[in-house]
Parts: sequence; C-alpha cells; structure tokens
Amino acid sequence: MDIKEIQNLIKFVAKSGASEVKLEMDDIKITIRTGSESETTIVQQVPMQAAPVMQQPAPVAQAAAPAPEAAATPTPAAEDSKYITIKSPIIGTFYRKPAPDKPVFVEVGTDIKEGDVLCVIEAMKLFNEIESEVSGKIVKVLVDDASPVEFDQPLFLVDPS
Repeated sequence: MDIKEIQNLIKFVAKSGASEVKLEMDDIKITIRTGSESETTIVQQVPMQAAPVMQQPAPVAQAAAPAPEAAATPTPAAEDSKYITIKSPIIGTFYRKPAPDKPVFVEVGTDIKEGDVLCVIEAMKLFNEIESEVSGKIVKVLVDDASPVEFDQPLFLVDPS
C-alpha cells in the first residue's frame, strides 16, 4: 500500500462519517479514528517474523494524540472566520520551497488560484506538491519551513474575496 492509497483512505473515512476504521493486511495495520475535534491515523508496518507478537496490545499505537496542534493555533475565531484554512492532507515535513536554492512558492499577499502549488510535504522520501483548492490571497503562513506537520493541520489562511 503506497502513500496515495493511504491518503485516499483517510479522505474517504473523513467524508463517510465513520468513527473508526481498521484495515489489516499481510504486512500492514491501519487504524483511522475520527472524533469531533481531531482525526487520528495510526499506521503500523509489521515485519513478517514479528506477526505473532503483534497479538499483544501495542501501547505505542495509542500515543498519537494531536494535542500540540490545538495549542499551536490559538487565533481569534471572529478574525479568522472570514478566511479559508488550507490544511495538510498528509503527515510529513512542510517545505515552502521546491529546493533550497529556489524561491518560496507563496508569500503573504500572494494571489493564488485553484491548482496553484502552495508548498511541498515530504512523506517517506516522496515530495508531494500541495495545490490550492481555492482562489484568493494568502493572508498568513501558519507553519515554519522544514517543520513537521500532522494530517489536517492548518498550513495557510486564504482570503477568498
């Protein structure tokens, strides 16, 4: 199962309204839990010789709580309500530039349209271009360059007017 298939599964589960989905295949276990305020995705790659051991409860899988995300974005709700939040579709490392010697994709004040590349997120040695799904103007960049990001973490604020 590759990263695109996992991303599509996460999107499907989020849209379906299911509270929890577990998928177990030969060498991978995926649990996707959705809650009222956060979504948690747990992916475990199981080596073939360790499969019988995995029958015991795995406390490591329960340690994926996005609590720092909630504390990292304390913004006034009334001020941000007119803006559209662009969120990370995957877990990985956020980069504002396509390469270290290239300019950033977007700055605050940049006019964007649907399909424009806003950033790249590196996940498992793959660089995924994140494209805008809305048109407008970048109001705020919410993540520092080369920072880790979680699934559904806010990346940009866009003024659609």
